[in-house]
Amino acid sequence: MESLIQAWYVFRITVAHYPDVQYVLMLIPFVLFFELPLYFINWAGVFRHLVSEAVEVPFVAPYHPRVTCTITCYAEGRSVQNTVISLLEQIYPGHIEIIAVVDGVTKNIATYQALKELYPIIPRYPGRSLVIVPKIQRGGRVSSLNAGLSRSRGEVFLALDGDTSFDNQMVYYAAAHFKNPDVVAVTGPMRVRNADKSLVARMQDLEYMLTMQVGKLGFAKLNVINNVPGAFGIFRRSFLQKIGGWNTGTAEDLDLTLRIKKYYQRYPHLKVEFEPRAVSHTDVPESFAGFLKQRLRWDGDLWYVYSNKHRSGITAGTMGWANFIFLLWYGLLFQIVMPFAIVIYTVYMAVMLPLYIFMLSMILVYLFYVILVLIQFIMYLAVVSDRKWRDSKAFLILPAYPLFQFITRIWSAFAIANQVFNKGHLDSAMAPLWVLKKGKQ
Repeated sequence: MESLIQAWYVFRITVAHYPDVQYVLMLIPFVLFFELPLYFINWAGVFRHLVSEAVEVPFVAPYHPRVTCTITCYAEGRSVQNTVISLLEQIYPGHIEIIAVVDGVTKNIATYQALKELYPIIPRYPGRSLVIVPKIQRGGRVSSLNAGLSRSRGEVFLALDGDTSFDNQMVYYAAAHFKNPDVVAVTGPMRVRNADKSLVARMQDLEYMLTMQVGKLGFAKLNVINNVPGAFGIFRRSFLQKIGGWNTGTAEDLDLTLRIKKYYQRYPHLKVEFEPRAVSHTDVPESFAGFLKQRLRWDGDLWYVYSNKHRSGITAGTMGWANFIFLLWYGLLFQIVMPFAIVIYTVYMAVMLPLYIFMLSMILVYLFYVILVLIQFIMYLAVVSDRKWRDSKAFLILPAYPLFQFITRIWSAFAIANQVFNKGHLDSAMAPLWVLKKGKQ
């Protein structure tokens, strides 16, 4: 211990006497050390996936349980028909029960009528059924999901958005995971349908490839997947019923994922998996203002869930050491602390350093992120992508992606501050205000 103290003392004396050394140290982007371990963990998971694919001999026994797909509908209009038809046309020999819950039906007659128009075509699809549940009073997405869960009869339960569609093999590959009794949830790739509409949509398309696809694949292989998306979550129905379904409030997908993880210490065999061949398609905001509005809710809800709903339950005693450490690093340090660290780091460098030193430091940070993103994107193309030619076009915008990340994280700091000081989660389209106020504040 004394030798470490002496070494630190010598280091401080050296830095104090050599200003050039101070500048060199300032050039090192220390803030990136928050993120590097997460990349390494993710790459380790991807490597584990590659090894298992190469070594393990797949054995697919016939397993086609009854599946319930609950679609939460609110103001989708005729576009909801695409979602239902993509489920009717699934290549799946088992029964698919589709429950479309129309929230606030008196104000969403167009969506309700669009669903009713599908009744005549249902007999064309053997093993498929459609139930429309009109809710008179709007209660929000959570109440719609729980309404579907209470009426479901399938062994596997899919929670889906009314504006999401799916590849026709999605149910087949997703349901196969539940033959393993340890699997309680599955998710798959979410692809951006409207990527060609604007530059902002293209950036989100690349973001989904790197985070919601190759990112989730790596984390799932280590059984520390961070979140099962609300627009596309697949669950064992009996387990959902055991934990009481969804809870009131915003960010219901993260809340449910954390509640699942709280069983890991007592039942360490439980698994949440990622299926690369269970592909969904969704639309993202096409304008920059729409993107910022969406992320204001998403990022603000992170603080709401971590600090309000789960502040006493995030412990190694409930979720096990692996998920506890991962949640501290990814959920709290990376998602909550790092946006503020980036703001403080950038302002400090701009104020304290000569302009040329500041510019050199920013260039180093930029190049560092370009390299990380490039490695992650190559992994995505090699391991996850089933549309390599289409996805490879993202190489054209990849050099600009670190700037998009920087703006996103600056905005994330604002969103979290808005939640802390202004209770931003109460300003949400996910549920009426009276519902949000009844949730845990």
